Amino acid sequence: MNFIAIDVETANPDMGSICQIGWVRYENDCINDEFTSYIDPEDYFDPWNVAIHGITAEMVKQSPRFPQIHGDLSRILKDTVVICHTAFDRIALQQACGKYDLPPMECNWLDTARVARRTWEDFAWKGYGLANVCAHIGYEFKHHNALDDAKAAARVLLAASAKTGLDMAGWLKRVEQPISPNCQQSVRRDQQSIRRDGNPEGDFYGEVIVFTGALEIPRRTAADMAAQIGCQVGSGVTQETTLLVVGNQDARRLAGNEKSSKHRKAEVLISKGFPIRILTESDFQELVKLSH
Repeated sequence: MNFIAIDVETANPDMGSICQIGWVRYENDCINDEFTSYIDPEDYFDPWNVAIHGITAEMVKQSPRFPQIHGDLSRILKDTVVICHTAFDRIALQQACGKYDLPPMECNWLDTARVARRTWEDFAWKGYGLANVCAHIGYEFKHHNALDDAKAAARVLLAASAKTGLDMAGWLKRVEQPISPNCQQSVRRDQQSIRRDGNPEGDFYGEVIVFTGALEIPRRTAADMAAQIGCQVGSGVTQETTLLVVGNQDARRLAGNEKSSKHRKAEVLISKGFPIRILTESDFQELVKLSH
């Protein structure tokens, strides 16, 4: 198969704040080319993001800005099948393009999380994160390094193809189909709160999402949107939370107690190793738009 796998890391909850990018080109199932670079996001570095990937403002001082790599990256990705694990990297590139008023990438995206959910029964409904899937297929890598994550996503696709016999055309068709034709795609609503059960066929089934801060859309509308793409919606941050959506203004760096109690609790859990991703409301809305 021929494709490019790509991954990015971000400086803060704004997904347009790309601070590292890595991609690897596969031709006939073998690595043909690869690239990685730090990126100056022209933005602040949130300590919680730094704790995850280890990239600091000092490390990117002499690095190119996103507009400086946009032209070459667009040329490389144009009319190519580009893979990433979950939609977050795709959204980050889209948001970075919007940040600088640059045209989006013209390529055909394939989400390897959706591939994994349709390949291995153990990952159909939960646990389909990149680290878990790679552990299952016996591939070791340095997580949260953009190039290593890109290579890991590629290995997931290759392993899935070896198991199922599907080629690229087959996968592009298969990921548009239900995981299980017998699955009931109902969403249960708690009328007394924003809590929701997620659509089991949604791209993000297994994720537990919580909202905080001043949102531009009604909280219940946001909860309905999250449930439709598969998220279980919670009312408070717990050890089970995997996504925290903060209002766009609240996502900026704030000092101490100016952050909401949910935001502060999520950061405490992140510091203890819990895999919670913090993202802005605008990024959440893009996530919904790109989800099937």
